[in-house]
Amino acid sequence: MKILLVGAGLSGAVIGRELALAGHQCHIVDSRAHIGGNCYTERDADSGVMIHVYGPHIFHTDDQQVWDYVTGFTEFVPFQNRVKTTSQGAVHSLPINLLTINQFFGKTLRPDEAREFLLEKADTAIETPRNFEEQALRFVGRELYEAFFKGYTEKQWGCSPRDLPASILKRLPVRFNYDDNYFFHRFQGMPRHGYTALVEAILDRPGVSVSLRTPYRPVMAADYDHVFWSGPLDGFFGYSLGRLGYRTLDFQRFEHDGDYQGCAVMNYGDREVPYTRITEHKHFAPWEEHRKSVCYREFSRAAGPDDIPYYPIRLVDEMTLLESYVRLAEATPGVTFVGRLGTYRYLDMDITIREALDTAADFLGRLAAGREPARFSRPPI
Repeated sequence: MKILLVGAGLSGAVIGRELALAGHQCHIVDSRAHIGGNCYTERDADSGVMIHVYGPHIFHTDDQQVWDYVTGFTEFVPFQNRVKTTSQGAVHSLPINLLTINQFFGKTLRPDEAREFLLEKADTAIETPRNFEEQALRFVGRELYEAFFKGYTEKQWGCSPRDLPASILKRLPVRFNYDDNYFFHRFQGMPRHGYTALVEAILDRPGVSVSLRTPYRPVMAADYDHVFWSGPLDGFFGYSLGRLGYRTLDFQRFEHDGDYQGCAVMNYGDREVPYTRITEHKHFAPWEEHRKSVCYREFSRAAGPDDIPYYPIRLVDEMTLLESYVRLAEATPGVTFVGRLGTYRYLDMDITIREALDTAADFLGRLAAGREPARFSRPPI
């Protein structure tokens, strides 16, 4: 079969490779001038620092198969993301842990004492949190909420935390030990030579061809037996029902002679600071040495028609519109919608790869059984 894949990010690369391994001819098109999607990395010509062009990406997973998959293409170096936050004139460790609690409140609490202390701070009158703010107040109390969650969330999402679902804080956002590793996963690392090298290696397979600076046009589909679409779901239909809501990011790049902040990620919790965080890219590759530094100030805002969509909003209005687009997609033969944009969900890289592998396997299984391909890699609703 001749397969067209729209988007040369992780979804398109993995699906294309897996289908090519099964003997299909896969052509990938992307409107950008590079492969890799938003995990694209490149060397800064002046400093030599590896830049995460669309913001930092840290690979973390508990999925052994996905970890084996990516490490089979390029070397991954162990890396743990240790985030700091500047709030109310002080620097603290995130996620909130025993050091954060003791420093913030000027205490020397042990784990069991800290649990009791926060229980006293928590608003236990909130039995069933209805929104993000109530969820945070229920678990950590007003002081920690206002220092670490309220202002940052308002900047990140452009709305009151009272307008966001409680599910955003899926679990108690506190550790009662001194572990400041941002992620819990067994496998955590960075590709030594950047994510672009990883995607290049995945695409390096007979039967896979790539055309960059090539926007998808509907007439292209006529030349192929099936299309995998990893662009915006609403974009496939020309935004005919309206645009799904996204947050986008603006990056204010600056350089520093030396070490600017001593860590890869520094959040800014105060509402008065207009940016959400500063990332210092050389700290994402601590095995390298660079005298100069490249940093990004990160600003979040509502995405416009010409902006890169980063975070799907998925509030009530968007979910109603999403249902309409899902019905359109389910009535459209010959297309499978995949990835973060195609399914209107926020996905970490490991989940993107897992779903891409599963989608390719499902496609091949349905093809062998003479069944129609699935419309979505995973239903968005």
